[in-house]
Amino acid sequence: MNKNAFLGIVIALLLPLSGYFIFKSLTDNAVHMPGRYLFDSVVVTTKNGKQVTDTIWHKLPEFKLTNQLGNKVGWNDIGDKIVVADFFFTNCPSICPRMTLNMKTLQDGIGNAKRVGDKQAQFIHFLSFSVDPERDSVPELKAWADRFQINPYNWWLLTGSKKEIYDYSIEEMKMGLVDGKGIDTGFFHTDYMVLIDRNRNIRGYYHGLDSAKIAQLSRDIILLSLEKDPKRKKFYEGKLELLAIVFLLAIIGIGLLFFFLKKDNRSNGIESGQK
Repeated sequence: MNKNAFLGIVIALLLPLSGYFIFKSLTDNAVHMPGRYLFDSVVVTTKNGKQVTDTIWHKLPEFKLTNQLGNKVGWNDIGDKIVVADFFFTNCPSICPRMTLNMKTLQDGIGNAKRVGDKQAQFIHFLSFSVDPERDSVPELKAWADRFQINPYNWWLLTGSKKEIYDYSIEEMKMGLVDGKGIDTGFFHTDYMVLIDRNRNIRGYYHGLDSAKIAQLSRDIILLSLEKDPKRKKFYEGKLELLAIVFLLAIIGIGLLFFFLKKDNRSNGIESGQK
């Protein structure tokens, strides 16, 4: 094996090895996704002799409420979409119109990047739960939706059982704890929006009247749209370090082979000269 051939093999092996370290550096410094909130339990198991802690995050349960079109809807009807939820009532004279306008800004500002045709984002859905469902009938919700030009394709205004809505917002979404205003369970009202991922885990609470928080919510929605399914294993998961070691050993092996071949050639040359 000549010197040029050896260098070519070494370079061929070093390229994927260097690529691994570059890839690892990029993934280690990747953009952090919005965190998860509200865990149910922590499970500790042992894998390959190591103790592994797995957090079971709270998953929002199914609901059945009526939207502004008079349809009974729930999570199953939303499917595999990211959700932004807020709370309002149609007789609200203060924060609700502003909250709805800010939600409308989000709905209008997030598209599917198509230049022509339907520009509605397919990965996002908006929910507005009425906190005064006894007065917020379907016609009242429809009038509110028409007032703010709400697109029912991916934004539902919801009414139904007051107990179900209040239990859902306080017990499941923990809005009373997040709001921190000592919410009266007799009349629930909050100016926070909730970001919910495809697995129905809560990923953030955002002040719905703060423009900076709305901008942050918009960025976090895009980040979640790029998030991979954590349950789906990547083909290289757990293998990169092993591949790096294999490549390194291959380089050392080829180097030793080149060294001994060169030494053997020298020995043969010396013997030929002596003859």
